[in-house]
Amino acid sequence: MKALSQQRRHPLAVLVLMVLALLLSGGLYAVATTTNEAKAQTESYSAQDLEEGEKLFIANCSTCHGLDGAGTPSGPSLVGVGAAAVDFQVGTGRMPMQANGPQAPQKAPQFSPEETAQMAGYVATLGPGPAVPEEEYLDVTQGNAANGAKVFLANCAMCHNAAGAGGALTRGKYAPSLMGVEEVHIYEAMQTGPQNMPVFNDANITPEEKRDVITYLKTLEESPNPGGFGLGALGPVSEGLFVWTIGLAVIIGFTIWLTSRSA
Repeated sequence: MKALSQQRRHPLAVLVLMVLALLLSGGLYAVATTTNEAKAQTESYSAQDLEEGEKLFIANCSTCHGLDGAGTPSGPSLVGVGAAAVDFQVGTGRMPMQANGPQAPQKAPQFSPEETAQMAGYVATLGPGPAVPEEEYLDVTQGNAANGAKVFLANCAMCHNAAGAGGALTRGKYAPSLMGVEEVHIYEAMQTGPQNMPVFNDANITPEEKRDVITYLKTLEESPNPGGFGLGALGPVSEGLFVWTIGLAVIIGFTIWLTSRSA
């Protein structure tokens, strides 16, 4: 009987069982990790903050994003966007959005920093996502501007311009200027990929490299313009057009002056 049972056992049975065991253990690990991440992100918020954040969310955000944050036809789901996305969107005044358009423009924030943090904490409870960055990654004195320039030129300059002055995109969209933007919001934008921007997670750009990028941008803010008029730092095309327009106006004016004298 023992020999018969061994003959009936399929040679791949052991392999199938091993694969199923690996999938099961991997799934359990992923669930446990997700739960721990969500718990760790909300531990920095008090129960009162989370309660106040929920009230603010329901009163100001639920119309578009749903009472449970799962989204509606008017707004996307916020489950898993993390506290960083809320801190960026609300902290820069992009949300709540005043009117539908190609993208939400930056404007004066409608909520205080405390209220913004409370809403960010509440949204973090909906699902794990990027957290508000730690202060050590916002300290530009610890960053490397030269390395930040390399990272920025390789990943960001095609939209934001090499000098961070911003630029036009398609269908009425645009990459905003990065001059004068707070360090935390630059970091959060790289983390969360707002509007048309791709997400640069820690596997793409490390936290240290993000700090280097911020250092580079802050260095640009403090650097004087050796060329006189900056013209938005949009490059030789705008500079050539400016010179051509002014030169042509001077030639036309001089021609009119000569014609009037001869007449």
